[in-house]
Order: sequence, then C-alpha cells, then structure tokens
Amino acid sequence: MASRKPLILVIDDDPGLLKLVRRDLELEGYRTITATDGKTGLQLIEDEEPTLIILDIMMPGLDGFQVCERTRDFSDVPIIMLTAKSRLQDVVNGLDIGADDYVIKPFGTDELLARVKAVLRRSKFPEQMVQPPFTAGKLHIDFAQHRVTLDEKEVILTPTEYRLLCLLACNAGRVLTQDQLLTEVWGWQYHGDVHILQVAVNRLRKKIEDDPGDPKYIATRSGIGYVFKEPLQEAG
Repeated sequence: MASRKPLILVIDDDPGLLKLVRRDLELEGYRTITATDGKTGLQLIEDEEPTLIILDIMMPGLDGFQVCERTRDFSDVPIIMLTAKSRLQDVVNGLDIGADDYVIKPFGTDELLARVKAVLRRSKFPEQMVQPPFTAGKLHIDFAQHRVTLDEKEVILTPTEYRLLCLLACNAGRVLTQDQLLTEVWGWQYHGDVHILQVAVNRLRKKIEDDPGDPKYIATRSGIGYVFKEPLQEAG
C-alpha cells in the first residue's frame, strides 16, 4: 500500500492567501487543512497531528509566536513561519522559540514549495547515522533509537536540532564550516544563511549545555564554523 502524502496545516488569517497556499500545496500532491486563527490552529495540531505546519506570525488573538511556543510544549512537528516583516529580529525570534524555517511575504509558489520540501526532508531521520551510540560526558546519543539523553534524562529535540547534533557529534574534533553545516542539515539552497544556523546552534546549546554561554560540547570557531569537542576517554 502506498504511503499517505504528508498532511500540512496552514494557519493564516488572510483567506485569500490561505486559499492560494492550499491550492499550490494540493497541486503538488500534499494533503492540507487550514485554520484562520491561532486557537483553532492549536486544536487542529492536537487533533490531526499534521506532518508540517505553515504558520503566519501576525494574527489577531494568538499570534504565530504564541502558537509556536505552545506547540513546542507537546510536539516537535516542523514549523515554517510566514512573516511580512523583513527585519532579521522577527525571523530570529521565530527560530529561537522553535520554528524550523521561515518565508518572508510576498513569496512565490516555487520558493514556498522548496522550503516545504526541504523541511520535510530534514524531518526524516538520516539512515547514514544509524551507528553505535555516542557518548561525551553526560551526553548520550542512541542513533538507532533517535534518542538523546543528558545525565540519563531524555532531551527533546526538533528534527532539525537532532540532525545538527548528530552531524557535529559524528565529526567530533573536526571543525565543520558554516556552509558545510547549512548544506548537510538544511540543504544547498540555504548556503550563506548564517543566522538560521546560529540560532539553531544557540537553541541546541540551551538544551544540552550546563552553561550555554560557556559551552563544553559545541564550540564556535569564529568566522569558520563549529566543532563538537572530542569526548574525553574514561580512565581504564
């Protein structure tokens, strides 16, 4: 039996844009559901468990930031934020609270579909990372179970955060450039989009570091990229 197409929830208070986005997604073969406000959108997230959410930031009542934050309390479903604001800080705020990607209005069909495909690709666990477990200090990665624990407590990561951590850990001791990380985790079309990487690293550090300001796992190599510090060998 063929697998079902991804279900995409679009939340936007603009009926015209909602209709346009829904049409474009369905022409591409995706299943869609929509909501015109944040409260209804949250209910649909719980009831329908969509594969991906496209979420507008500026909405009356619960805005996109609030919907994203509340969603992250119970789900790691990928989220693409839509914003009419081109200010970097609005994009950073969305990424910092758990969004996986963003699209700035006005946008073209090709751009939106490319972002959707990229995020859906990242939400799948990479097969090449099924290998023996990795341990560094209190941090443990079980690649087979796609499970990360810190001091034996599970760390909840979004698919993007998990891919980023795995890539760094699998290359422990080796500096990976910003563009290497962007290409491997996000895709070639994100080449040069440094701030999306910086926000993701900062968010990951908040989840695995005792002191995110003085990280012991993920170190910055200024102007170059990042390195996962090689784990210390236990004394035999």
